[in-house]
Amino acid sequence: MEKAKVYFTNKISQESLVNMYEKLGVQLSGNVAVKLHSGEHGNKNYLKPEFVEKLVKRVNGTVVECNTAYEGQRNTTEKHKKLMDEHEWTKYFNVDIMDAEGPDLELDIPNGIQIKKNFVGKNLANYNSMLVLSHFKGHAMGGFGGALKQLSIGCASSYGKAYIHGAGTVKGNIFGTDQIQFVVSMGDAASSVHKYFNGNIVYINAMVNISRDCDCDGNASAPCMKDIGILASTDPVAIDKACLDLVYNSNDPGKETLIKRIEEKKAIYIIETAEKLGTGSSKYELINVY
Repeated sequence: MEKAKVYFTNKISQESLVNMYEKLGVQLSGNVAVKLHSGEHGNKNYLKPEFVEKLVKRVNGTVVECNTAYEGQRNTTEKHKKLMDEHEWTKYFNVDIMDAEGPDLELDIPNGIQIKKNFVGKNLANYNSMLVLSHFKGHAMGGFGGALKQLSIGCASSYGKAYIHGAGTVKGNIFGTDQIQFVVSMGDAASSVHKYFNGNIVYINAMVNISRDCDCDGNASAPCMKDIGILASTDPVAIDKACLDLVYNSNDPGKETLIKRIEEKKAIYIIETAEKLGTGSSKYELINVY
């Protein structure tokens, strides 16, 4: 079986983001959704709009997000829109909060290991293709956040996020779910969105401002590692696995903080689940771009 191709550069700039997209040789067409993390109020680590401006405009994309399932400044459409203004996303781009109005779009996962359906923002149906632009970092519940988390929790509606966190239920304390069941549910959900776009989807991960905490944390820890670079692939499993390998193989002593979180939260299960469902391959070829 041919290994997935993952492109890597240690050059970090607006131009590098565009160049890495071009390396994929894929022309996203029609209405293009750009799924990224808008950053919780108070977070300082998220990818800023001016950094991603050239790439988003290169694909003529609309920045898309969904509301959260926990308290904060993004759990209602009204608050989320206000934060999008404050973080200047609306200054640079057209912005679509995909679950601003119901009902959700329900995606089937017939071979799902933990969940058999996924609830995403209904406006996902308005797009022909998607660029998943991820800030690779840690995550307090998922262990790490990359392409697969963007596909799963990121594209899920507020209800859908609760459903994934609850591993198929929204009853009781959804954040107290068995950890492996939660991470497996994320892998299931990710597979449904990847499949939905049927090849009209690409992935770029920026390994910058690498904190042990996610951009959803308004009081996230400062970065624990030096910036590593930018990766691009058409395979979400391969790109996330490559990021993990770059962390583990790094000489940066700060990696231990992130690795501890990744391992405590059983994060590898999102990779393994997505691979089992045919979403991608953990076997990849890393191609350096100079």
